[in-house]
Amino acid sequence: MAEEKTFENKIKKYLKEKGAWYIKYWGGGNFTKEGIPDLLICYKGCFIAVEVKASNGRPSDLQLYHLKKIKEAGGKAFLLYPKNFNEFKKFIESL
Repeated sequence: MAEEKTFENKIKKYLKEKGAWYIKYWGGGNFTKEGIPDLLICYKGCFIAVEVKASNGRPSDLQLYHLKKIKEAGGKAFLLYPKNFNEFKKFIESL
């Protein structure tokens, strides 16, 4: 869990530097929905959802379902592992 949190903080720092709006979503409370991606982002008019995983992390079926539905709705959705961070940054830079 520590690796995932460290990676999430790295992503948030990068997004802040780029001037993106984002919110960390937590789906474990009584009034929240489970399976929603960890980070919901708006950058240059683009809606982006990121499910953050540590190197050995595995998404749940519900997390994959929500990523798919976001893509179907026209948003961008990423299952993001540390090894793919540079690709994510390239996407952000392309906007």
